[in-house]
Amino acid sequence: MPTHPAQPDIVRMRLFDLDIIAATFSEAVAILTDAVASRRGPAGIVSTPNVDHVVRLDKQPDLQPIYRQAEYLFADGMPIVWASRLLGRPLPERVTGSDLFVALCRQAVAHGWKIVILGGMPGDGPMLESRFAATYPGIDVTVMTPSMRFDPNGDEGREAADRIRTLAPDLVFVCLGMPKQETWAGRYAPTLPHGLVLCVGAAMEFAIGLQRRAPRLVQRMGMEWLWRLLCNPGRLWRRYLKEDPRFFAICWREYRSGVRGR
Repeated sequence: MPTHPAQPDIVRMRLFDLDIIAATFSEAVAILTDAVASRRGPAGIVSTPNVDHVVRLDKQPDLQPIYRQAEYLFADGMPIVWASRLLGRPLPERVTGSDLFVALCRQAVAHGWKIVILGGMPGDGPMLESRFAATYPGIDVTVMTPSMRFDPNGDEGREAADRIRTLAPDLVFVCLGMPKQETWAGRYAPTLPHGLVLCVGAAMEFAIGLQRRAPRLVQRMGMEWLWRLLCNPGRLWRRYLKEDPRFFAICWREYRSGVRGR
């Protein structure tokens, strides 16, 4: 397990073998803003586990050491928040990667931070940078679009890290999906001089309006997964309808383990 930095007022709840920070969204933004401003040495890793991540970590234990390298874990998904309360280790609310992306882009503009984004479709870099400039005026962003065969452990992953190290950004958003983004972050964040590396999946597409997020009411109801399923059933039906129901069995096991522990 990584040694977490000693920042004040950070409380972590042990859930599903992960140390998830118990914070509201505004507290999470403050924690990460402080981390960027005060951090010295290697970049820290931020991940936002959701139900799909918990299920995949349970099915593929070899991914767990990679995922646990993250110093800052926030619960992305109401089912994890609900489970935390039933298990007696309550989290105040969900903190999504999509919301953090937007908030930290605004912080970057306010503080003059430099951002690098690793993700997007090949060749779309100029278009994406233009969308960022229009959405967040004054933002200093470089978008690096990997090939469709991007291997976080291969030459392309190393070359991306070399270029990012030269740019010396304050924030790196890795938008490659799990487990590629966590694998790349775990390998190369320790080689970056400072700042944070955030594993945020499809958050970039929501942040600049390439995809529409669920309405706020749907999000508060914990039904954003259903919205996404209806918007893209061909790609997401297997995840939400076949794989993610395993989460209920994981919660039951966690509950039984807690009862035995007491």
